[in-house]
Amino acid sequence: MRGLIINADDLGTDEARNAGIFEAIREGMVTSVSLLANGPAVEDAIRGIATLREKKISIGIHLNLSEGVPLASGLRRLTGRDGYFLGKAGAHDLLSGPRDSDLEREIQLEFDVQVQVLKKAGIPISHLDGHQHVHVFPTAVGAAVNLARRYRIPWMRAPEEPVPNPDDAAVGVHLLQEARNFSGLGKAARLLLIEEGIRTTDHFRGLYLKDRLSLSSLIEILKALPEGLTELMVHPGRISPTSPSNPFSRFSTVYREKELESLLDRGFRKGLGENGVELVPFPELDR
Repeated sequence: MRGLIINADDLGTDEARNAGIFEAIREGMVTSVSLLANGPAVEDAIRGIATLREKKISIGIHLNLSEGVPLASGLRRLTGRDGYFLGKAGAHDLLSGPRDSDLEREIQLEFDVQVQVLKKAGIPISHLDGHQHVHVFPTAVGAAVNLARRYRIPWMRAPEEPVPNPDDAAVGVHLLQEARNFSGLGKAARLLLIEEGIRTTDHFRGLYLKDRLSLSSLIEILKALPEGLTELMVHPGRISPTSPSNPFSRFSTVYREKELESLLDRGFRKGLGENGVELVPFPELDR
C-alpha cells in the first residue's frame, strides 16, 4: 500500500488562508490539517472545522514558539521585550542551545496552554507538529513528547526527508541547507518517538518544496512514493489584500494560491490513480 496524508499546515493564520484550506478539504485533496492555537484566525478555523463532520480529515496542533503572541503568561525566555515570540531565526537559535531547565519549563507551559485551547473548543487532536518545526529542536522535543503522552496524541511529525537531487538548482542553496538541518532534527526525533511508543509516518515529504510546489513536483512525488504511509506537508490557501497586518501576514503570499491550484488541478487527481496512491488522513489509533 502507498498511502499519502496531505497535511495543510498553518490553519488559523488568517481567514483567506483558512478558506483556501477548506476549499482543498472539500475537494478531497487535503486529508489533514495542523491548527495554530495562537493564530489570529483560529476561531474562524474552529468554526470551519465544525462544518466538516462528514469529511474524513485528521486535525492536529501546529505547536508554535516563533511567531505572534504566546498564550501562556509570564514567559521571559521565549519572548522579546514586546511580549512577542522571537521570530523564526531567534527561536531556532534559542531552541538549538544546550539543556536549560528554565527554558524547558516555559516551553512545556506554552505547549500545554496551546493544547488546552483546542481541547476546550472540542477539537480532537490526532497529531502534533511544529510551526517551522520547532517541536523537533533539542530544547523542545522533550516537551513535545511529554505533551503527546499526557494528552494521548497518537501521532507526531518527524520531518526526515532524503535530499531529492542535490544538483537541482531550483532548490536553492539556502533551502537545501535549511531542509537538511530540519531533516537531521527529524531523524533524531524519529528515534526518540520509537523509544517512547509514539507513532510517526513511515516517510515525510515537503521540506524541499517550500515556495516551489507545483503540479509537476507533485507528480514527481507520486511517481517516487515509497511503500507505506507518507505525510506530505503543504501550505495552500487564498490571499486577501485586505487582511490586517500581523506577525503571520508574511506567510500568506502568492505561493499559497499556487500550491492550492496545484493540489486542485485535475492532473494531480489523475496522477494519484495512475500511480496507485491512496489519499488518507492520519489513521485512528487506540489512545
